[in-house]
Amino acid sequence: MQKETVMFTLLEAVIADSLKDIVSVEIIKPTFWAGILPMLKVWGLKLLVAIIIFIVGKWIAGIIRSTVKKSMLKAGKDATLVNFLSSIIYFIILLFVIIAAIGKIGVQTASLVAMFGAAGLAVGLALQGSLANFAGGVMLILFHPFKVGDIITGAGQTGKVHEIQMFSTILMGEDNKVIFIPNGKLSNDVIVNAEGPKVLER
Repeated sequence: MQKETVMFTLLEAVIADSLKDIVSVEIIKPTFWAGILPMLKVWGLKLLVAIIIFIVGKWIAGIIRSTVKKSMLKAGKDATLVNFLSSIIYFIILLFVIIAAIGKIGVQTASLVAMFGAAGLAVGLALQGSLANFAGGVMLILFHPFKVGDIITGAGQTGKVHEIQMFSTILMGEDNKVIFIPNGKLSNDVIVNAEGPKVLER
């Protein structure tokens, strides 16, 4: 037991001596902190303001999304369209909030917007098919040729509409088969809705 105590004491002494060598004497000099503290104050304040802008902006964006969502649902709009539009509004506001927060730190927002534009163009060219499906989803939601629960035929498939997503529409086919149809293909094809409004003959 005494040997273990002596070993721990020696180990503590070695660690303490090593820390003396690692920690530079310059750090404890007033001249070192005289140059560091002003920079920490400036950048620390900018970072704090940027974080506050982001938190408050995100909170405001959430309130706006919730308000728009409640107003559209109260007006009797389709739930899928409401969720889509409210999400688009939220992310657009959030994007401006992020740019404002980054600009407060000192980054040039003009170059940042140009970078986002170039990145968006590159992504758009690389994801032409996905963007076509996204545009098809927007068209299906806006023009509303069918709704969840309708039995439709489109793009060579027949089934009950289970969910309308941004990039694809999910049908439940025979024997509970799940069918995913790209919205770009579905929106450009003939859609037969068996549950559509019936026309009364006179």
